Amino acid sequence: MILAIDGGNSKTDVAVLTAGGEVLATARGDGFRPVADGVTEAVDTVAETVARALSAAGAGTPVDHVSAYLANVDLPVEEERFHRLFTDRGWGRGVRVGNDTFALLRAGATEPWGVAVVCGAGINCAGVAPDGRVARFPSIGQVTGDWGGGHHLGEEALWHAVRAEDGRGPHTALAAAVAAHFGRAGVEDVALAIHFGELSEARLGELSPVLFAVAAAGDPVARSLVDRQAEEIVALATVALRRLDLLDAPVEVVLGGGVLAARHPQLMTAVEDRLAGLAPQAKPVVVEAPPLLGAALLGLDAAGAPPEAYDRLRAHFGKGGAQAR
Repeated sequence: MILAIDGGNSKTDVAVLTAGGEVLATARGDGFRPVADGVTEAVDTVAETVARALSAAGAGTPVDHVSAYLANVDLPVEEERFHRLFTDRGWGRGVRVGNDTFALLRAGATEPWGVAVVCGAGINCAGVAPDGRVARFPSIGQVTGDWGGGHHLGEEALWHAVRAEDGRGPHTALAAAVAAHFGRAGVEDVALAIHFGELSEARLGELSPVLFAVAAAGDPVARSLVDRQAEEIVALATVALRRLDLLDAPVEVVLGGGVLAARHPQLMTAVEDRLAGLAPQAKPVVVEAPPLLGAALLGLDAAGAPPEAYDRLRAHFGKGGAQAR
């Protein structure tokens, strides 16, 4: 019996499955946010979701293996910490905890190796070589050189909108679009509402689709931000490929997260063109299956499952997990 856990920012998904790839039950809970909510509350959120999944499956603890892949667990030392915490809960005889980018890679790649870039609320990248070597990034924000992801794009959209409105920056249709999105007369009103707590700063992530819509209409400022996002996605992928000696090899680059899954034409074309120029044999693959699939596949790997188990599991989640670009 395997317990697969996908701990995302907005939701936690849990599946109970057999080593034969049969999904017995799933459950969904609140987001896994140890930084914002605290470690204890984050683990309790997972525990509540795990309990509902096990109950629905008619299973008790410990199961044979726990396969947990989590957002906001970006460093090996953090993986070790949550490994201890999950082990202490007694959910499984064996426990493996990793960053959710590794689950994205497993869900989208044909083989258990390759490179994955996630661009959702934030941005991250991880790669695994055929010999097991790993390339990864700290990915804890601007302090570690990160740029992009939905929240950061929202911040950039607001920044350019404010400067366009007050004259410090070039004109951009983002000014009117940002104000309209939040129902305010102007962009300065949006900024002041955030300053005084009337609007949560967390809502800036809502501006990512606004930015892409303005870019699609031809706005130069918005289009420059989309191009910058593409540059960052490809920079992460190619650095990981280089570290793993895969830059000139046939390899899948798995793309996932809300920003990439939306398949905005300008972004995807820019990513494909840049990647083709730097890693000509790399094949971009956009993941369509839920991240939980990756955690479950990694659970099957740990269990030494037979090939038909993987087929059964992928069929459960539909479409085999990904589509090549």
